[in-house]
Amino acid sequence: MRLACMFSSILLFGAAGLLLFISLQDPTELAPHPAPEMVKLSLQASELLLLTGLVGTLTAQTSRARPPSFIWKLVPQEKRDHSPGIKFSIRPQQPHNDLPPGSSQDGPFKAATERVTRDLSSRAPRGLSLRMSQDPQAQLNVGARLRPRQRRRRLLIKKMPAAAALPANSSARTLVRPAPGALDGRWASLRETQRERKRVMREACAKYRASSSRRAVTPRHVSRIFVEDRHRVLYCEVPKAGCSNWKRVLMVLAGLASSTADIQHDAVHYGSALKRLDAFGRQGILHRLSTYTKMLFVREPFERLVSAFRDKFEHPNSYYHPVFGKAILARYRANASREALRTGSGVRFPEFVQYLLDVHRPVGMDIHWDHVSRLCSPCLVDYDFVGKFESMEDDANFFLSLIHAPRNLTFPRFKDRHSEEARTTARITHQYFAQLSTLQRQRTYDFYYMDYLMFNYSKPFADLY
Repeated sequence: MRLACMFSSILLFGAAGLLLFISLQDPTELAPHPAPEMVKLSLQASELLLLTGLVGTLTAQTSRARPPSFIWKLVPQEKRDHSPGIKFSIRPQQPHNDLPPGSSQDGPFKAATERVTRDLSSRAPRGLSLRMSQDPQAQLNVGARLRPRQRRRRLLIKKMPAAAALPANSSARTLVRPAPGALDGRWASLRETQRERKRVMREACAKYRASSSRRAVTPRHVSRIFVEDRHRVLYCEVPKAGCSNWKRVLMVLAGLASSTADIQHDAVHYGSALKRLDAFGRQGILHRLSTYTKMLFVREPFERLVSAFRDKFEHPNSYYHPVFGKAILARYRANASREALRTGSGVRFPEFVQYLLDVHRPVGMDIHWDHVSRLCSPCLVDYDFVGKFESMEDDANFFLSLIHAPRNLTFPRFKDRHSEEARTTARITHQYFAQLSTLQRQRTYDFYYMDYLMFNYSKPFADLY
């Protein structure tokens, strides 16, 4: 026994000296241009010698805690990570008494093996893997496996060029919405804008529609609100204020399409992919109104009116010409031709405004030129977000960030219909309203007065009061 201990001590001191030498001098740098085979051989020899000394230490320290039948075996291990050199697995051979892991004899053995395993973990040379068998003691070598890998990973990260660190599908290659942290000042400004818009809207409601807040919500009040359950969003549709593209965004959020560009106009307006809020029962309506993020987008009323007229009456339309055009021409055009009365095409903007302002109009209202205050009931539904068509890109991206939408989802910029035609702008709107008399402009402003007041739009003409 003494002879074995002396032999083990000699091996231990030899291994310690060799370990100190290896730590101070990288074997691969001893020669200017060593051959790969020589380097591999020297590493293998040093690893074998070090391993023999460490195993001897482990045997000496555990011999007092375990019966002599507990022995350690060196088992060749298959190469991992393509690293050079011989690898071994230190695998204990269990004694035949099969004590349970929680028995009293596990105590001293566990302490000794933990201490020696920590020594193995910190001193094992690179490329040497020390692995235990699949038993309760197998967890002891976790640090021995992870630490060399972590050192290699840190070295790789330091040596890796900045461009190579980006994956092939990195967001740097695609158009993405800027993160809120990247635009903190801009985001703060948009938050303040939202607070101001909601304040103005609530003050207008309190002053002119005080009774509305005390009314019960009915399905009619929420018939224009679309539901997106995955991101808990309620969107009130305001036609001619970006509603087609907003419904495309909702369909992508709901997982019904991968991109807004893939959704055709008919699928947006005539499909049943998106649910309306009035399709749910009373409890479903109230639950969503109280827990979902409610938003609407509005547009300058005169500009929205001209946009609707251009879209529905200046282009062929199988619905608006026979339903609205024929009635308007029959009532407001003197000596209308038979062809015009038959097709309903060719309605002029002053005739359309006459129909709009007539309390006894020959055909009912339409959502494309109805008041926003009637479409979305903002005095009854407390909207969390009020966006504007005039600042669509900023408002839309801000809203998508608030609901944690995918970063690669942005509000589409394309024109839904008549893409070859210029969008309706303030300049174009003034050209159309120049065809009206001063009284007609004033009455039209009065017609949309609540929308102007509630959403804080300024008067479009100086002579309005």
